[in-house]
Order: sequence, then structure tokens, then C-alpha cells
Amino acid sequence: MSNEPNVNETPTPGLFLYDRDCGFCRRSVSFARERVRSQVVFAAWQAVDLKVFGLTPEQTREQAWLARSDGDLLAGGDAVAEVLRHGRFPFRVLGRLLGLPGLRSLNRVAYRVVAANRHRIPGGVAARVLPTRNS
Repeated sequence: MSNEPNVNETPTPGLFLYDRDCGFCRRSVSFARERVRSQVVFAAWQAVDLKVFGLTPEQTREQAWLARSDGDLLAGGDAVAEVLRHGRFPFRVLGRLLGLPGLRSLNRVAYRVVAANRHRIPGGVAARVLPTRNS
């Protein structure tokens, strides 16, 4: 794929993989790009060779991932905290706070709850939106 990010050219801090079929995910990435102004690169997992990262489609459907330039992988809430850590103030501070031991656990739980219910969020997952009735 010509638009596929090259893992060897991924700038610090890394590449954030999200689900392009999820409206909530797309809006969150848009927020991170426009408001947080995070320095990470964003790519839909469907547009990259997941084998390069040692990931499967099942893993990436379950949660977002951040592939750091040093080869480490962060998942879910940890990936989101890393995106924030590399944004502008005050998001940098929030990202650092979410990495503290007690808040890190809370962040992970909150991420899992949101991820498990993203189809319930208006515009969350296009494939799960019920068709409208034609009466």
C-alpha cells in the first residue's frame, strides 16, 4: 500500500493505530490532531501491515495501539496517555498524570469501558448502527 507508514521512518514518539471503521475512534484521532496537536503519527490499522508490529487484526479491533520508534508497543489507555504526553500544554500534563501508578490503573479501566461500549456512543461504530425505519 502506497500510503502505508514505514515503521523504520516513524518519528518519535511513534505510530498510533486506530480503527477507521469506528466513528468515535476517528473523532478522537481528529481531536488529537487538531486540539492536542500530538506529535505522534496516526494511521488506521486497516491501512498498515500489522505483521510489522507483531499485531493481529483481532488485537487491533479490541484496542488502539501505539508503536513507539524504539520498538515498544503500548495498548489502550497507555497508548492514549502517550498521545497526550506528546501534545501541547495542558494535554502533556494530563498524559504524564495518566502514567502515575494509581491513575494509570484507572486510565486502563476507563479505556476498556469506553472501548467495550463505543458502539453505544452516537456515531461510534458504523457497522453497528441500526438502519432507520422507512414508514
